[in-house]
Amino acid sequence: MAYNSNPLDGTEPSSTDQTASVEPSPQEEKRKVDSSTKKSIWREYTEAIIIAMILAFTIRVFFVQAFKIPSGSMIPSLQIGDHILVNKMAYGIQLPQDCEFDISFPPMTCYSTNLLIEFDNPDRGDVIVFRYPEDEEKDFIKRIVGVPGDIIKIRNKVIYVNGKQLDDQAWTQRIDPGILDGRITPRDNLDPITIPPDSYLVMGDNRDQSLDSRFWGYVQKHKIV
Repeated sequence: MAYNSNPLDGTEPSSTDQTASVEPSPQEEKRKVDSSTKKSIWREYTEAIIIAMILAFTIRVFFVQAFKIPSGSMIPSLQIGDHILVNKMAYGIQLPQDCEFDISFPPMTCYSTNLLIEFDNPDRGDVIVFRYPEDEEKDFIKRIVGVPGDIIKIRNKVIYVNGKQLDDQAWTQRIDPGILDGRITPRDNLDPITIPPDSYLVMGDNRDQSLDSRFWGYVQKHKIV
């Protein structure tokens, strides 16, 4: 006689695995939300910082740049420690050239510019910032005394432009009463020179204490900041 364990249908009993779904606890849910919120905040901060740096860099390169006066060569017009803003669109829309990248801020240093659209030319009497010709890592600030085509001569501290005495008493000072021989230094006496194209002769307003074009030559137009 055959024995059926299930009297109803004569089949062997079968077992069914049932997996119960485990829901996360409220504490785990809260930790996930907190972690997601922290990541979102950090992402927002990072994006904001990156955008701010890009904007600051763009403004600095194309529109306005801040400088601090480190020396007394422009006294009495500018004092040591003065902060100034330079309008980079004063003469036109500039395109930076000869740029080098570095891990710093700003991340790029440009040593010359090209005017895409020219508004005006630098003129006699303008105060400009430019790359120092003997060390282009440095920015200098001086006043334009001679523009292209001008004939400049200095006699006993008096500057002559195209044969006429330059009236610069309103913004300059000469604190050394002595007159230096032009054969020793061009500070007080300079033989006539003609300014070449796209070049400018610049001097500090503190005439007796300024390292300027009298000693190292002209400023090229594309080196003006």
